[in-house]
Amino acid sequence: MKNITVIGSGTMGNGIAHTFAQFGYQVNMVDIDSKALANGMDNIQKNLDRQLSKGIITEEIKAKTLSKIAVFTNTIQAVANADLVVEAASENIELKLKIFKELDAICPLDTILASNTSSISITKIASVTKRPDKVIGMHFMNPVPVMKLVEVIRGYATSNQVTKAVMDLSKKLNKEPVEVNDYPGFVANRILMPMINEAIYTLYEGVAGVTEIDTVMKLGMAHPMGPLQLADFIGLDVCLAILNVLYDGFGNPKYAPCPLLVNMVNAGNKGVKSGVGFYDYSKGTRDMFVAANFKKR
Repeated sequence: MKNITVIGSGTMGNGIAHTFAQFGYQVNMVDIDSKALANGMDNIQKNLDRQLSKGIITEEIKAKTLSKIAVFTNTIQAVANADLVVEAASENIELKLKIFKELDAICPLDTILASNTSSISITKIASVTKRPDKVIGMHFMNPVPVMKLVEVIRGYATSNQVTKAVMDLSKKLNKEPVEVNDYPGFVANRILMPMINEAIYTLYEGVAGVTEIDTVMKLGMAHPMGPLQLADFIGLDVCLAILNVLYDGFGNPKYAPCPLLVNMVNAGNKGVKSGVGFYDYSKGTRDMFVAANFKKR
């Protein structure tokens, strides 16, 4: 595979595009919003500059990486020669089904269609295509250029050949791919999201404060960041969406999202992306956010 198309230029999309381009692949990054595309390229530039300042890459690698990325608002043009398309749109099932139905109609017949979904069924996504054997999950972790894991999800009909091709490709990106089967939340979020949800319940029920909960998990469990800070980093709206997928998929009340999380998302406090979550990022600092207004009354 040489030509990669990435659908979406947000945090995950531009990170995926950056990573493929850095390893020599020709990348077409697509977004219907030209402003979002510009922001995506700005983020790639900033992340490359960060790698440069840390001595991870050279000026030559930075220049070569940028030269490998083309941007498009027209999906048909962007996928014309694609060997692999990686969808990195919002974690919304209706949107993903619409995208994959369109991709199936316009992509070459041998193009592999991958989704960066963190929880939505690959089998369901594949069902709207005429190539379910070529549909697979390729769940990168954020920040993509840094994190080593790629969770490779086999749908019910995903072929062995396609699975092997994506596993091998991930290794060429200097990643560690892990093959998992298609059940709600896969492995990463089936384990992670209940922990984050329980941390939010611990705050909601007044057991401890934001920094106290995160400190216990960092110092006591050797986590690099606490669950509430991590939730902010992921996006509280994304956490809520994944928990709803788990709850709907398993019908088990242990996956029901905490009311505090629901209220915060409804109030527009989504974490880093909105400037305020469990912490306040509006001034460029990570000060504790006073969540008392959202506590159980």
